Amino acid sequence: MEMATLQDLFVENLKDLYSAETQILKAGPKVSKAVENEDLRSALDEHLRITETQVERLERIFKDLGEKPTGKKCHGMEGLLEENKELLGEDAEQEVLEAGVIVGMQKVEHYEIAGYGSAVTFAKLLGNDDAADLLAQTLEEEKNADKMLTQIAEQINVQADHPA
Repeated sequence: MEMATLQDLFVENLKDLYSAETQILKAGPKVSKAVENEDLRSALDEHLRITETQVERLERIFKDLGEKPTGKKCHGMEGLLEENKELLGEDAEQEVLEAGVIVGMQKVEHYEIAGYGSAVTFAKLLGNDDAADLLAQTLEEEKNADKMLTQIAEQINVQADHPA
């Protein structure tokens, strides 16, 4: 696809985010099952439920734009999720594994924060206030997920440093 305008870039960025979110929905349950810490598992499961809503928001935006959300694969997210999958296959103490899961999931959140931050900016510049509002909701949810993971990491990292 030729990207001649900011609108073209906006749509491509949204397709990248849609692909990223659908990849997360597929990979997320495996990560959640691998952790034993209840706070971490609960946070992962809750964010998966939120991700479903985020996908619905993106689908609404695509419908409003008269575009299809498919046709692009987010290779950045694919790589991040592959790293997480490799981590889950390591022979590691549970606390160390969980500390690593948090690192991997925060990389995912940071990728999403960058993508949604740009999408909000593009939508505002393009005068698409509805899309900007929907994307800003998702951006806040991604920032909140990152903060929650940081709070959980403060406990798990100490446990990983001093296993039982």
